[in-house]
Amino acid sequence: MVTYAGDDRIGIVIAMYLIHARLRPPIPGRPLPGRLAALLWAMSVPEDRIEHIAVHPKAVPYPTLGLYLQADRLGEAEERAAQLCGRWVTGISLLQGWQPVDAQAPLVVPFYEQLLSSSGLGGLNGPGPFPST
Repeated sequence: MVTYAGDDRIGIVIAMYLIHARLRPPIPGRPLPGRLAALLWAMSVPEDRIEHIAVHPKAVPYPTLGLYLQADRLGEAEERAAQLCGRWVTGISLLQGWQPVDAQAPLVVPFYEQLLSSSGLGGLNGPGPFPST
């Protein structure tokens, strides 16, 4: 996203990162509570720089929050996501007993490589017409 300061049209680039924050339930297999996104938004402030919250209540191995955060660097976004999760699990009664596991940008390349290799179409890490195979 690019915004402009005043009439001089000086561009300021604002980066946004998708961070997956995984939470360990107090009882194995328990999904995240319903309507959780609304509660997370209610405990957020503009300084958190959250653009979007996606809740994946039955993700494996842990239920996951997808947080779209504005930040200057990836590390900053991951740190903020971890801090937010700490604040949320202590401040929302429905999350009592839940523990943050990690907060990291998801790696999508292994997922797509696995899809390609299982489809028989090959890929950089599987059988196919690439020099690495």
